[in-house]
This record gives sequence, C-alpha cells and structure tokens, in this order.
Amino acid sequence: MDDPLRLTALQSACALADKALPEREKHAGVYEGMKALLESFATELWAPTYIYWEIGLLRELGFGLDLSKCVATGAVDNLIYVSPKSGCAVSGPAGELYKEKLLHLPAFLRGEGRFEDSDILDGLRLTGHFLLHRVFSQAHADLPESRLRLEEKYLKKQ
Repeated sequence: MDDPLRLTALQSACALADKALPEREKHAGVYEGMKALLESFATELWAPTYIYWEIGLLRELGFGLDLSKCVATGAVDNLIYVSPKSGCAVSGPAGELYKEKLLHLPAFLRGEGRFEDSDILDGLRLTGHFLLHRVFSQAHADLPESRLRLEEKYLKKQ
C-alpha cells in the first residue's frame, strides 16, 4: 500500500463502516463487499470497486439507489443524472431543465467501460451526497474526514 490514494480509500471505507453500521449487527453484504474491495486494491479497477462498495453500504443501510430506469419517464436509455431527492436515475431529456440540480451518473454505473478520474469523482460525489444526507445527517454528523479527503484528492487530479 504505497499508493496514497488507495490508502485514503481504505481509510475511508473503514471509517464509513465504523461510523455508519450499527454495533453488534451482522452485515454480511458489507463484509463480503469489503473483502472484494480489499482484493481490488491490487488492480487498476479499485476506484470503481470502491464506489460500488459505498453503493452497497447505502443499500445495506436501507438507502438503496435505483439506477435502472428514469424516475420521470421509465426510460432505460440515456440515463445520465440521479435525483438528489429520490436517489433514482434521470434520463438526459427528462433532466435537461434541472441538470444544474441533479447529480451526474458516472459512465461505469451506466454499464459503460469508462473509468476516467472525472467518472470516479462523479461517483464519489453521488455516493457522498446520499451518505451525508441519508446516513450521517441523521446523527447530526459530517462524513468522516478520510472520506472527505478521498473526494478532495480526486478533485485535485482534475
């Protein structure tokens, strides 16, 4: 672990699990996801795997995202946004008027094989929004410092 970005992601995942999961409750999905995340640090696909782990954490906590179809039209094509209120995908045409208020849906979460730094940053912003507003705000807390640092490091790579 001589890569500072990967180490920050590991710290972030550990801090999120520590702060977000209730004590003494089994969360097999998060555990299996963490194992997969740890294994992914040996590959170049660790960053999208990290985003998928956060999505799994949200789902495990009861705040799953629906990225399968447009919440406004039901369309399954051209999904490029996510509603910050519902956590559901929004198609380009349906979201055009509100695009400044919507979150970007990264290409890799749409099934495209693109893993650019900008896509990872969009993924971090997406999951970070829901972690903050659905999980941590309930406890009147902010995201863990290591999670904020991870997003900041990706922002600086832009």
